[in-house]
Amino acid sequence: MKPGTKSASPDRPDGKPDFGNVRSGVSSTEAKATSRPDFGNVQSSVSSTEEAVGETRYTVQKGDTLSHIAQAHYGRASQWSRIFEANRDQLDDPDRIQPGQVLRIPAAAREDGGTTTSPHGDPL
Repeated sequence: MKPGTKSASPDRPDGKPDFGNVRSGVSSTEAKATSRPDFGNVQSSVSSTEEAVGETRYTVQKGDTLSHIAQAHYGRASQWSRIFEANRDQLDDPDRIQPGQVLRIPAAAREDGGTTTSPHGDPL
């Protein structure tokens, strides 16, 4: 053996170092949290600044369709999707509106120059 060298560990006859007793750990200087935050009372909501000027409400009557309501309010039945999109919070299917539902009718000028009436011919 050369001077200044150590002999191999008796546990490892091959002369390689024995790291079998090495231990590791992690510590932090940050204070430990005493409890987890409680987010059980968190609420969410969505609001818009697009509170449409001139937006009206319409109560669905028996026999109404979004196309008929659009024709009465906008002068074009093809505008039914505007009403559907404005009421997505309560409508899942444009073909399933129910009497008594109160729909938001977004403001828009009539395209036929007529006056706004209900789908039943009553003035609004």
